[in-house]
Amino acid sequence: MTEKDAKVSPADVAGGDDVGARLKSVRLMHGWSQRELAKRAGVTNATISLIEQGRVSPSVGSLKKVLNGIPMSLADFFTFHFDSQPQVFFRSSEMPNVGPGPIQYRLLGAGNNQRSMSILYEVYPPGVDTGPELLSHEGEEGGIVVSGALEVTVGGEVALLGPGDGYYFDSRRPHRFRNVGDEDCILVSANNPPSV
Repeated sequence: MTEKDAKVSPADVAGGDDVGARLKSVRLMHGWSQRELAKRAGVTNATISLIEQGRVSPSVGSLKKVLNGIPMSLADFFTFHFDSQPQVFFRSSEMPNVGPGPIQYRLLGAGNNQRSMSILYEVYPPGVDTGPELLSHEGEEGGIVVSGALEVTVGGEVALLGPGDGYYFDSRRPHRFRNVGDEDCILVSANNPPSV
């Protein structure tokens, strides 16, 4: 018997879940109907339905075809832990302040060690800046001012940004941020790779 002809049994699935229940969980995680997954995978809607109901045991080849529509490997399908997903939604109180001194950098998703970027809610009090030395590091960053005013220096360029204005640049370019206004400046920023 070839791998393509081999049947996938419930015993093959990590955690004792059956293939149908696991497929349904993966499909719902993506927010797709059976019809949408069938379309993406190039199979009939009935195929998805029968697998999810446990009325058929798909061959490895058939399951691979369905998973290609996600896309997801067989290994990921069988080892994916639905109960250990990182937190998705965060209240203000769940974002720790990781800022230096008077600047407040509240980090979104701080407990997620797999983060590939940092998303920050930043608060600069009046007259505060990132220091006399220009910053420079690997990656890229961007942000949008929510309220107040922020003077941003990038290389030889300087701009005063207000609500709705933003910036985006290669972080290796020397840069500095300064609140030149008389009220707190609030912005939301992101950088990749994560710097905090």
